[in-house]
Amino acid sequence: MPNIQSLIAQELNLSVAQVKAVIDLVDDGNTIPFIARYRKEATGGIDDATLRDFDERLTYLRNLEARKVEVLSSIEEQGKLTPELRSKIEAATVLQRVEDLYKPYKKKRATRASKARDAGLEPLAALILAQDPQRCDPLAIAAQYVNADGGYGSPEAALQGAQDIVAETIADDAEHTASLRDLTKKQGAIAVEGINEDEKTVYDAYYGFSEPITKIPNHRILAIDRGEKERKLKVKVQADASAAIARLEQRMVKQNGSPFTQALKEAIADGYKRLIAPSLEREIRSELTDRAQTDAIRVFAKNTEALLQQRPVRGARVIALDPGYRTGCKLAVLDEYGKLLDYTTVYPTPPRSEIKETQRKLAHYVQKHRVNVIVIGNGTGSRETEEVVADFIAQSNEPIQYTIVNEAGASVYSASKLASEEYPDLDVTTRGAMSLGRRLQDPLAELVKIPPQSIGVGQYQHDLNQAALERALTGVVENVVNRVGVDLNTASVSLLGYVSGINAAVAKNIVAYREEHGAFSDRRELKKVPKLGAKAFQNCAGFLRIEGGKNPLDATSVHPESYPVAREVLKRGNLKPEALTRGGIPDIAERVGDASALATELGVGLPTLQDIIAELEKPGRDPRDDAPAVVFSRSVREFDDLSVGMELTGTVRNVVDFGAFVDIGVKQDGLVHISKMADRFVRHPSEAASVGDTVTVWVTGIDKERGKISLTMVKEKM
Repeated sequence: MPNIQSLIAQELNLSVAQVKAVIDLVDDGNTIPFIARYRKEATGGIDDATLRDFDERLTYLRNLEARKVEVLSSIEEQGKLTPELRSKIEAATVLQRVEDLYKPYKKKRATRASKARDAGLEPLAALILAQDPQRCDPLAIAAQYVNADGGYGSPEAALQGAQDIVAETIADDAEHTASLRDLTKKQGAIAVEGINEDEKTVYDAYYGFSEPITKIPNHRILAIDRGEKERKLKVKVQADASAAIARLEQRMVKQNGSPFTQALKEAIADGYKRLIAPSLEREIRSELTDRAQTDAIRVFAKNTEALLQQRPVRGARVIALDPGYRTGCKLAVLDEYGKLLDYTTVYPTPPRSEIKETQRKLAHYVQKHRVNVIVIGNGTGSRETEEVVADFIAQSNEPIQYTIVNEAGASVYSASKLASEEYPDLDVTTRGAMSLGRRLQDPLAELVKIPPQSIGVGQYQHDLNQAALERALTGVVENVVNRVGVDLNTASVSLLGYVSGINAAVAKNIVAYREEHGAFSDRRELKKVPKLGAKAFQNCAGFLRIEGGKNPLDATSVHPESYPVAREVLKRGNLKPEALTRGGIPDIAERVGDASALATELGVGLPTLQDIIAELEKPGRDPRDDAPAVVFSRSVREFDDLSVGMELTGTVRNVVDFGAFVDIGVKQDGLVHISKMADRFVRHPSEAASVGDTVTVWVTGIDKERGKISLTMVKEKM
């Protein structure tokens, strides 16, 4: 039986010792963020993303082993478990192999073969498979098995029944299945037709389409799947039946001179066409879809991670506009901490087009609340609203800028139970406008309130396995939240719910405790929160920060278990913890000298000591500060302003399998095809761009009729 630890070590390029350490930590109730941040000595510094893959693979392999036990038990109960079969099942490293081996022993619904077996035709089937070379008349032999009551009233019928048994026996053989699966994958193709090829649809490109299974890209699989689901496309796996049957004959036919050779060949052909080919088609289609969905989820997760790690715009006093036509634009004014100061509705768009009145109200709020940034959602009416705002800024003497934010998911949040609990006195539209403004001020804190799959990055999200998508995206959000850290005294229930070791119920208890007892002044107070036990405290404490508390170390990512070491480090530098309140100790590394020697002296791992020193240098450092700054505008760019060859600066809004969409200041994002993303081979667009990146692009094509803009990130001679 393959060793789980060895398999994971080989697949993830880790040592067996590392794998064993992680498994022990996971089994002991430690979370992935905690293990990644505070158990580096044990794991050898495995990062959180790799640990997520590790955890998923561990779950799969453990489920595989559990399934093997079930299968072995079932076959043994039937009295059919041989040492050879046991060995094959125990050696399997994928679930498909286990199911292939189990197939002949599974209880089946009534089949043609089972009916023939019930009629006593199995001995005749055995004669066909044995390929006896002695001369005889197969029909004469079959006459001995005629069973009119069983439905086989003639020698021909009896022989056909025996062939049905042979066909199913061949189809149930794991080795035959594996061989034909390999052949079909290597030589087969996905063939697509339009159900009504006279109908113009978005799937026109797939009418009469065919592509080898080995070459078809994931985004094409998802598009074809969607077209089939919408009943616009017919899809099949195109395989060489002659080659498949020939391969089976080569494996099965040992006595070409046997009187039963023809019956065997007919059974082989029937077994392939009626049983094996349809089964392989379903399996390969499912496998391709799983592969495509897994890749799409990976891209979705990477985009979500980049979006959540966008740099907060600190100090922004915001007017947030949620555009609309008939119902107008909802306007919310927020201070630099996201507190609502004012709200109203303006009508800069048709049918009312109250441009001057809108600009008068903007001027009023800018003056009254010292606003320095205007945020506009990118939904319906965004273009017209942007023109009014840009014109207002051009006429204003105030230092105001504006930017467009992606409003995907804002309506989901504004109508949610969470939003109604946070702002019970506000209507959904005002909550939506507030959410847009807060996305600029602190993207992470606001976006965690929205189901990750509603954030609007990625592709085909509604076609994906929702459970797998949610699992992956939840992991990404947890990683980012814990990487950044959370202010214990200001964090919402939503944000706290993603902190290592804290579930939704405990998050609510933390906020309730805070409201009843006031702000936390010491991390140890967390132990008083209902349902937050010792293990949860260990997992969460290092990620929860307290500014201005009793212990300056509580404002850092130093874990309470390492406070004695941190105090000793400060002592070696002739410093007290209070020194941290002045913004950190930039020269702490020089003060303490050789970190390796100090780690040995203090009996602590070097990675932990290095993390402590780095945190003392700059307490509570926000990794998002390394992200690209938000691109602001002061004037709107018209579609007609664009020309081929124009150089522009834009923000990457989405990354998909075939390229990246870039916001260049017009209503429609431009597409940089994967072939135009770098002057080198790019395997996937995510290698060259991430959501939130600020990039320089050049316009290569403008399709005004379809509203499409083609861009390149590689400067070309136009």
